[in-house]
Amino acid sequence: MRVLIVGSGGREHAIAYCVAKSGKVDKIYCTPGNAGIAEYAECAPIGAMEFDKIVAYAKEKSIDLVIVGMDDPLVGGLVDELEAAGIRAFGPKKNAAILEGSKAFSKNLMKKYGIPTAAYETFTEPEEALAYLETAKFPIVLKADGLALGKGVLICNTSEEAKEGVKTIMQDKKFGSAGDEIVIEEFMVGREVSVLSFVDGNTIKTMTSAQDHKRAGDGDTGLNTGGMGTFSPSPFYTKEVEEFCNQHIYQATVDAMKAEGRPFKGVIFFGLMLTEDGPKVLEYNARFGDPEAQVVLPRMKNDIIEVVEACIDGTLDQVNFRFEDNAAVCVVLASDGYPVAYEKGFPVTGLERFEQEDGYYCFHAGTKFDGDTIVTSGGRVLGVTAKGKDLKEARANAYAAAEWVKFDNKYMRHDIGKAIDEA
Repeated sequence: MRVLIVGSGGREHAIAYCVAKSGKVDKIYCTPGNAGIAEYAECAPIGAMEFDKIVAYAKEKSIDLVIVGMDDPLVGGLVDELEAAGIRAFGPKKNAAILEGSKAFSKNLMKKYGIPTAAYETFTEPEEALAYLETAKFPIVLKADGLALGKGVLICNTSEEAKEGVKTIMQDKKFGSAGDEIVIEEFMVGREVSVLSFVDGNTIKTMTSAQDHKRAGDGDTGLNTGGMGTFSPSPFYTKEVEEFCNQHIYQATVDAMKAEGRPFKGVIFFGLMLTEDGPKVLEYNARFGDPEAQVVLPRMKNDIIEVVEACIDGTLDQVNFRFEDNAAVCVVLASDGYPVAYEKGFPVTGLERFEQEDGYYCFHAGTKFDGDTIVTSGGRVLGVTAKGKDLKEARANAYAAAEWVKFDNKYMRHDIGKAIDEA
């Protein structure tokens, strides 16, 4: 089998790592890929939103299966384009990817079908949003409706902050057209947990839990990022929580999408908040989380191609999921200044150590080749993942491995997984 992966980040590197382990796969391609993915795949400089070029490339290379990793092409309808060209593809079609593509859609879906989530209102006019804030309780959460690279969420503690946030999203258009509509919702208090799942339109099978760290600085300070690190499993995701979510959230979401004429096939990422009133949905994503995939996929025992094909064929109910009885922690090595301004092009050294150590991984997010040298090319550069018999051992291993890697302006948080100590 010849497989094409669409994307260029740590998530796609983790997918490529799993695809390379499959006995079903003869050759891997990736568009556009990065310096790490190039270890497994033949990479082509085609952007993830260049649909015509991707379809042509898939035909040229006689691709049997395309795995779309990124949100933008899924929401934009790449799977529809591939299937129309007779190419087998994994991921939701455009009408189902709206689950992530529009926060207003997903919030309205949850309200209609009784899926637990925060109270909210949506607005398309900044004046109406500002008027609503006059009587709102604080803190409060503002969300740009569309895709914003994980950064379109603002937590506002005061009326002044919230009004400035509305201006930033809706009037200044910091997140572009993603801010044409805004969701204002209640601020929920509790532990955050991420649960990834495979879905075939009818059946849903959840993976092991994880927890992301979105803020740039230690102690959850600074701006929201695409994710500065994660750990799996979450000690706060108990059997009782899982049973509640199975009953009220997971299957309910799949059934709701089917009832709306938008059957979902692919990966649904459930961002959950464990509140005093029970688990509630913070957000949906229509693909693997990043960096969650970097701690979840290395622990999965199943052949990823078998699972992906079961999702496409509607036979997921026949798959028995198996995960290792251990833990994993990922520490993101970023460029200092991320997510605002940072320098790129610095040589990266120390990567060869990961090839010598079992249970350690270095997933590339923002790297490229400059001649034969791997250099930094993004804000999030690498995701250093390590396993351990439990979370504390995995955390110690991940931070030890993070020191193996060197590049100028390297930055990382030092408290990834610190919540483990409180469990």
